[in-house]
Amino acid sequence: MKRRDFLRKASIGAAAALAATAGILGCGKKEEEKKEAAAPAVITEKKYEWKMVTTWPPKLPVLQDGCERLAKRMEEVSDGRLKIQVFAAGELVPPLESFQAVSDGTVEVGSGASYYWAGKEPATQWFSAVPFGMNAQGMAAWFHGGDGLKLWEECYAPFNLVPRPGGSTGVQMGGWFNKKINTIDDYKGLKMRIPGLGGKVVAKAGGTVVLTAGGEIFTNLERGVIDATEWVGPLHDLRMGFYQAAKYYYYPGWHEPGTYLEYFFNKKAYESLPKDLQHMLDAICMENELWVLSQFEARNGAALQELITKHNVELIQFPEEVLNTLRKMSLEVVEEEAKKTPLATKVNDSFKAFQKVAGAWGTVSEKAYYDIISPQEPA
Repeated sequence: MKRRDFLRKASIGAAAALAATAGILGCGKKEEEKKEAAAPAVITEKKYEWKMVTTWPPKLPVLQDGCERLAKRMEEVSDGRLKIQVFAAGELVPPLESFQAVSDGTVEVGSGASYYWAGKEPATQWFSAVPFGMNAQGMAAWFHGGDGLKLWEECYAPFNLVPRPGGSTGVQMGGWFNKKINTIDDYKGLKMRIPGLGGKVVAKAGGTVVLTAGGEIFTNLERGVIDATEWVGPLHDLRMGFYQAAKYYYYPGWHEPGTYLEYFFNKKAYESLPKDLQHMLDAICMENELWVLSQFEARNGAALQELITKHNVELIQFPEEVLNTLRKMSLEVVEEEAKKTPLATKVNDSFKAFQKVAGAWGTVSEKAYYDIISPQEPA
């Protein structure tokens, strides 16, 4: 009996000692867990450093500034996981070679206007500007509410590129001329810097089209290499000093009623990003899309007033007869270009169908509203 009582007490003591030891170890483990939870998390995500080349001159308001803005915002939003170094036209590659540089993977990002690449695929022109086509609102609706962006991606896929809309200039000006345009015959023999489908219309009217990058336009106009040029609108035309080299400033920009800019990414580089960075990049492109148009709408008016009042620029509207003839020629040119490749035909069909529907609504909304207010009345 004594022996059994001894063994029972010894078992209880051993169990108590084991429990105490486990408690001590458990407390130690909990303390370690608390310390680990309190320690700052170490970010181990991969970081990316990209280069961006543009077709825009250095420090050009809105256009080049927008590219710098995109890079800055991406670095901020990604907490430095994606940094983009931006190079203006000619700083790393010639301005009109940015498309090829990104396609080849020499750099990861580019910015320009898609009609610059018509020689690679005629369909590219529709994603920038179509003469007498849709304005900024209509183009944005086609991209984000229709199948415009999907077709754009299809168009750029063979070149190893992913495109994103980069904002619109709005309706542009008709251009700077060193002689008046009174009839359509005044285009005959005219040497004009004008890209895209609009340039092909000028050529059909008898003009000679010269395609040069933005930084070369003033010198060519001043030296008589060209007789006329279009660029963007008052904000940029004032900065470029075209009023010093040409006499007459025409409107409206029938050739570019809602010109869209672009960002394009090397497909391999874009797809190498984690999904969250891809989404961030897409979102910032769309953010910049709104910012670009807002800048033009906010600043063009004051620049136009300065051109007229300070620099005595003669502002002239194209004669109605000239515009009517240009419109007929534009329809012919667009159909001719659309027949060049199956993709151009597909894109043109989509564009026309969307413009027809959007235009019907615009007639009873935007147009009806502007028809009842005078240009001098605040909207």
